[in-house]
Amino acid sequence: MNHRLLVAAVAFTAAPALVRAQATSASPAAAAPAPAADTIRGLPIDGIAAIVGDQIILVSEVMTAVNQARASGAKVESAADLAKLEADILERLIDAELLVQKAKDEKVEVQDGDVASAVDDQEKNIRKRFQSDAEFKAALKEAGMGTIEEWRTITGDQLRRDKMPQQVMQKLQRDGKVSAVNVSEEEIRDAFEVFKQRIGPKEARVGLRQIVVATKPSEAAKKRARDKIDSLWNELQTRPEDFELMAKKYSMDGSAEMGGDLGWNRRGRMVPEFDRMMFSLNPGVVSPIVETAFGFHIIRVDRVQPAEVKARHILIRPQVDSSDERRAKELADSIVLAWRAGGSFDSLSVKFHDNASGEDKTIPEYPRSELPEPYRNALEGATLNQIVDPFPLPDPSAGVAKFVIAQVTFLDEAGAWTLNEARDRIRDQLSEERKMRRLIDNLKKQTYVSVRYDPTKQGGGNR
Repeated sequence: MNHRLLVAAVAFTAAPALVRAQATSASPAAAAPAPAADTIRGLPIDGIAAIVGDQIILVSEVMTAVNQARASGAKVESAADLAKLEADILERLIDAELLVQKAKDEKVEVQDGDVASAVDDQEKNIRKRFQSDAEFKAALKEAGMGTIEEWRTITGDQLRRDKMPQQVMQKLQRDGKVSAVNVSEEEIRDAFEVFKQRIGPKEARVGLRQIVVATKPSEAAKKRARDKIDSLWNELQTRPEDFELMAKKYSMDGSAEMGGDLGWNRRGRMVPEFDRMMFSLNPGVVSPIVETAFGFHIIRVDRVQPAEVKARHILIRPQVDSSDERRAKELADSIVLAWRAGGSFDSLSVKFHDNASGEDKTIPEYPRSELPEPYRNALEGATLNQIVDPFPLPDPSAGVAKFVIAQVTFLDEAGAWTLNEARDRIRDQLSEERKMRRLIDNLKKQTYVSVRYDPTKQGGGNR
């Protein structure tokens, strides 16, 4: 990934969280006069675009979002186009702030564990685009982030704000505070052409159910891994302060470079054996050795808060080789024969599916173009209800393949959408949009909103 792309991505998503500040007063009467000073509570500001309740939206926030929209393809061919884009984005920022404030009033909170998990996923996805950790850190520095922790904090704050509107709407619906919105058949037909233009042609989709057979280590390999984790555990009994260093040196998963840091986790996110041990530990205590489908673990909990823990681990995986892979392929071949002979999918999947792989047993409907290449190749030309031959799926963490046996349960070829196919999606979308719009309009009536920035005026905005 080009450094400049990460710089842009970080700047676009982080700037609102960095520059947001409180207005001097929560009362409309106090907030109404435009501030004459160029600072509020010591924070340098570039101009106030709007005041929403007791919060301000800065012009720089608007400009950051405008730049993001233009980088994403928004057409700006004239000063009038730019002024309209700025006005639309300011309106969206006001709407978002109203929903965030409503979320606070309703005591809707985005769980730290959910945010941490989302940040973890985003970090992993970004790291994959760099050839080294040094290159990744250099890109962060170029983007203005001093450390990975700073980037995680900024990204987490923005993700938290992004999640709030959806969660507050869900809560209001559960509490019966949002009434249903009827959508007529005529409105669905009117929206159909717009739907087709926005969505584009219908792409080919496929559904399947599958049994994933893992390549498992031999007993000799498991013994070697157990001996290694025993040795590390014994060292930690005398030098527990070396946990992070040992995780960086020995742990055999992606958390190693972060000293085994797994972030915040709620119950049920990890496999049961790991979960039980993690939630039984007091902070700072080194766990006994835990065996899971991934290998052998030593766990240490760093921090605890209600329903969540922040933990680290050291993982030693038993090594697998080509002979183990051959054994897994032979097992997959026997499973497909049993399934084609009338064996029950439910029974076979309970017995043989590798739940630790993270692969779902059932995929009801999925775009063909987004399937991993091994799936696309194996399913090419497959017919409805066909059970395809076992095919290998690379397992980078193990260095060998696992094997997939799949049955096609749904087929839909590419082509133009019909109204019947799109009707439910359009109805749901129109209903949700109107409920959200009605909520925002009501919040505007209840909340002090003052727009101070006019994109159409000479000199307005960073043009």
